[in-house]
Amino acid sequence: MNIDEHLISGLPDPAGARRFLEQLAEKHAAAAVKLGRDEGLLSDVLTLAAFSPLLATTLLQNPEYLWWLGRKRRDSSVRGKEELLESLARFSMTHSQLEPQVLFARFRRRELLRIYLRDIRRLATIAEITEEISHLADAILESALKHARREIDNRFGQPQETDEKGRLRPARFCITALGKLGSRELNYSSDIDLIFFYSNDGMTSGSGSRGSVTNREYFVKLAEFTSKLVGQQTGEGAAYRVDLRLRPHGSMGALAMSVADTVRYHRTEARPWERQVLIRSRGCAGDTELFKEFFAEVEPLVFESDETVEEALANVRLSKEKIDREQTDRRGFNVKLGRGGIREIEFLAQALQLAHGGDDRWLRSPHTLISLTRLADRRHLSDTELSELSAAYEFLRRTEHVLQMENGIQTHTVPDDAEKRQLLASRVTFASGGDFEADLNLHTENVARVFARVFGEAADPAYSIHSTSVPNAAERTRSHVMASIEKSDVEFTATDAELTVLERLSHVSPHFAAMLAANPQLAAGLPDPHVVQPEPDYHTAMLAAARTPGGFGTRISSMRQTWSRLLLAIVVRDVFETITIAEAKRLQTSLAEATIAAALDAVRDELALRYRSADKGLHLAMLALGKLGGRGLDYDSDLDLIMVYDDAQPLGDGVNSSEFYSRAVELFVTAVSSMTRDGNLYRVDLRLRPYGSKGMSATSREMFLAYMREHAAAWEMLAFVKLRAVGGDLALAGSVESETRRIIHERAAAIDASELAAETRRVRLALQTQRARLRRGTDVDIKYGYGGMLDVYFAMRFLQLRHNIPDGESVTRNDDRSTIAMLDRLIEKLPDDSHLGALREGYAFLSRLDHNIRLTIGRTTRLSTGNQAALAMIAERMDLTSPADLLEQLTLVRIAIRGAFDAIVN
Repeated sequence: MNIDEHLISGLPDPAGARRFLEQLAEKHAAAAVKLGRDEGLLSDVLTLAAFSPLLATTLLQNPEYLWWLGRKRRDSSVRGKEELLESLARFSMTHSQLEPQVLFARFRRRELLRIYLRDIRRLATIAEITEEISHLADAILESALKHARREIDNRFGQPQETDEKGRLRPARFCITALGKLGSRELNYSSDIDLIFFYSNDGMTSGSGSRGSVTNREYFVKLAEFTSKLVGQQTGEGAAYRVDLRLRPHGSMGALAMSVADTVRYHRTEARPWERQVLIRSRGCAGDTELFKEFFAEVEPLVFESDETVEEALANVRLSKEKIDREQTDRRGFNVKLGRGGIREIEFLAQALQLAHGGDDRWLRSPHTLISLTRLADRRHLSDTELSELSAAYEFLRRTEHVLQMENGIQTHTVPDDAEKRQLLASRVTFASGGDFEADLNLHTENVARVFARVFGEAADPAYSIHSTSVPNAAERTRSHVMASIEKSDVEFTATDAELTVLERLSHVSPHFAAMLAANPQLAAGLPDPHVVQPEPDYHTAMLAAARTPGGFGTRISSMRQTWSRLLLAIVVRDVFETITIAEAKRLQTSLAEATIAAALDAVRDELALRYRSADKGLHLAMLALGKLGGRGLDYDSDLDLIMVYDDAQPLGDGVNSSEFYSRAVELFVTAVSSMTRDGNLYRVDLRLRPYGSKGMSATSREMFLAYMREHAAAWEMLAFVKLRAVGGDLALAGSVESETRRIIHERAAAIDASELAAETRRVRLALQTQRARLRRGTDVDIKYGYGGMLDVYFAMRFLQLRHNIPDGESVTRNDDRSTIAMLDRLIEKLPDDSHLGALREGYAFLSRLDHNIRLTIGRTTRLSTGNQAALAMIAERMDLTSPADLLEQLTLVRIAIRGAFDAIVN
């Protein structure tokens, strides 16, 4: 087709525009001819192609979008959520054959054609563009939630709660947006940061195909399905990348929590940066009134009237320092995280809001540009600073948009390559003119200067983008702990011995030092690690706490206080190495079992208020898998539990056993996992129960054993090798354990060895692919990665099933079921297997490493090669000469373990 050169020659990428026309003529000749007759539309389409190969491809794949764009391209208004929902409904009707995930991805891509064209033409401000991108996400989330709710309702019925008069009513649910979506400043390729909460606990109506479940289970499934609908990758990508890590307890927390539990978390456990995140939060889908109720409770925690300016700035500064240390990509300037970048503007606004918003509600705006204006109105910024920051924000966000819309990827880096940099410059300055390099330097210098002025640290090298210095974390941690103790009412004598404990704890384990800072009352009971003391009676201590006079909440709080004191005593002895790693794990296992018993005691009393049957006792067995099942529980481990009740024991009074024990499990999980002002105890993981997340939280004995006989897959048999009775009705638990062991070993014996090996290998490698994702190529996942602990677990359990070597013979015998003990037993039983020695030696190393990572860093399976301070501490505790020595030994161990795994599971 013949096109006037003037339509192309002035574009940033004329070659890209010509290439688009050639491909359109080749693939859709009629559309190309029709487009050529509308010069205005043609000009806009060529401009899009010159700015975004991504959108050029979209038009080539969907030429009908050309005529839709022709109708919409002159629309200069910002479309709201409701208007976009109407458009999405029409789009759904004409594309009813599509899966929802594909539908949402396509609709978003189509709408970006219209929005980005306005952006390029400067027909809207950056605030209007980001607001409309946010409205688009809101509409898609609302539609996805509606679709997911229909599906989950069909399974379980509607979730219900009890009002003040005891009447049932529907429970409510809200999707809360954080970050850029929360402040309506979403960019074209942002993750969407979400948290989910619901109004109250309760049960579903049970009118669905799978019966009744707790509201918690219902809403977790609803959150999971909604996230999948908007975030699952399809052949056309996903609508959004969904990030759920900002929820309470991070990636280990429940996907959905009640409002009460969420508020409690932010009151008692949330770190300053987690409360800072809530500055930019809002209800974006579902019942947005529920968000308002939630925020009314947490707003005083976010904007504390008694927080000093210095404290507010210090908390935000710590977040910025963390970003600076983690921002290691130096291949080009990062407009988001670099010196003078977008994040510094956002942190400036948030720091000043935190510092002054406690007494001045007007400053509490989530939107960056609005908050900057209001801060200037209150004279916290000068007029010149406001002008400079606003101009910089506009320029940097437009640059970010151009970077991301080129290929639709999340990038913030200005390329070093001269040709790519020139293309970026041409696109950024296309409608406004100017010198990109000069403007970039001017704006970032202005931001950096204001940032330094506000934080009063103009010469601090920690803020240089090229700095490699790391603040003295141990000293800072110790100071934080001491400050927390001094602010509290705790009588802390600060003897030399106590100060030594604090210093060593801060040096070795900032993770647990932070626990002490959050609970300064624990300082009064710090043990002297060098004084030999009898082993605590964990059962007596925890049971006494669970029987504290008062209601269920009071008992839970007392349990947490006692548990924290007992756990910290183990940590202190561990830090000073006056106990072995094996002893630390044994003590933690005993503490967990005592906690389970105490929690069940509190649950029984709570159930007795509603069910007279509870007075007869709970015929509920607690069986453990994983680390607890193997008596090797370690710091921050989950409790992998299976709950089985005795259906042969009638409850009487017409009480339904399934409902009764589901309620018992719900209360147990609340007692152990939910948040109080004193924190939580353990994360309870019930996902290994029959039928996984689709199954009931408590299963009858007969149903459980029938599932193991008839339905359990090979991977489940591998997991259930570690099944162990740990609490509740121990007679019932013991019989279930013994019968399950008999079933899985009989079933394994009937499976061909090569088939069992193939399935073992398939599941292990699938977990490696799914879970061992690393930020750096040099990082190592010591559990899920190549040659990790899962290699050992799967090889060992494969041999146990293949050769009928069960874990334990009796629940009353104090048998050692640790991995090391089982490997020793396999070596004894299978003397001809020469690879077991490599597994044992390698696992001994990984187990020590895992323990020290948990103690030093916290709960993670990933060893970051960028954290030199932590590597040095771990190497020292493992009697290795240096971080390099540690990494070298780790490499050799992983190679040996994978070799043994390959040889055994072959």
